Amino acid sequence: MLTLQGRDLTSGAGLVLEISDGLITAMRTGDEVAPDAPWIAPGLVDLQVNGFGDGDANATRPSAEEITRMARALAARGVTRFLPTVITASREQMRARIGAIADACRDPLTAAMVAGIHVEGPSLSEQDGPRGVHPLEHIRPPDVRELDSWLEAADGLLRIVTLSPHHPGTVDAVTHLVQHGVRVSVGHTHADEEQITAAVDAGASLCTHLGNGAHAALPRHPNYIWTQLAEGRLAAGVIADGHHLPASTLKAMIAAKRDHGVFLVSDAVATPRTLVEDGVSTVGGGVALAADGALRHVASGFLAGSVQALDIGVANAAGILGSLADAVRLASIVPSLLLDGRDPWRVGARADVLRFSWQPGDMAITPVSVHVAGERVR
Repeated sequence: MLTLQGRDLTSGAGLVLEISDGLITAMRTGDEVAPDAPWIAPGLVDLQVNGFGDGDANATRPSAEEITRMARALAARGVTRFLPTVITASREQMRARIGAIADACRDPLTAAMVAGIHVEGPSLSEQDGPRGVHPLEHIRPPDVRELDSWLEAADGLLRIVTLSPHHPGTVDAVTHLVQHGVRVSVGHTHADEEQITAAVDAGASLCTHLGNGAHAALPRHPNYIWTQLAEGRLAAGVIADGHHLPASTLKAMIAAKRDHGVFLVSDAVATPRTLVEDGVSTVGGGVALAADGALRHVASGFLAGSVQALDIGVANAAGILGSLADAVRLASIVPSLLLDGRDPWRVGARADVLRFSWQPGDMAITPVSVHVAGERVR
């Protein structure tokens, strides 16, 4: 049996976990603990990771090793489950990338951490702004035959598909995916309220990085952001890296979606030496990495994903919300509930545990130890 101790996020009192056979077998509160003891919490869960460190889910030459490198790099930041995210490309490239993720799950740690696959595209807006840095030449309407090819290549791992509901065939695509246990997310869209509502009626239930992948200027009202904010059947992912959303916007969106479901994502991309030296990203082409960590497409100025993980997102959200407990909840419990409907912070849950240090003003939380299914990975 393994015993882990730290400070409870809500009360600050001591919290002791007992772990056996990879599961939490007991939780005990109220023990005395030092005021500088690490916080203890469920591991972070990221539902949108294009790549991280040297690992890239969108590599030109897809491989299982890319995903395994992602898993290990994310574990060092406190992430215990994640969805490798495949973005818009040719049919052949997207299927190969999905297959590489499925192959990677032969590695035990990768299999424990990969909670599924998120496909972002190719049925997104073709307009500048909402399209972001997704390649225009590969934007296309949804095709049920292509969706079936993803389901086959994913070997049961396809969990989320992001699309724009303006395309013809959207309702059929959403219905098909939902029938196969895949959640559909609205994102990178210029769809009107009627089109978004039709997709939700068909079963769409998420918003992808709400407030981003949008026009620089919008009508005051109505517009597709207001529609998604108001739609109670849509839970929303938001990027809290300090670049994608201003603090006031992030705070307002979290408040608006609190009863519908809101969660933090990183939208992280791989940052191998070639990106830093040559400014070329597999998810955005020619990019520039600023000193403050913002990654922008050189030609358009649009953000090309983030180079920050959820350790920074949690710290930023904690400062904005004035609550470390709320910030961690948005990056752990809420996405876990969306994935499988179960609270990860309870007796009987898989022992994905993060112990970390943080105090107000810190730019990131600092993991002290990270356990995946009871096994220490950091």
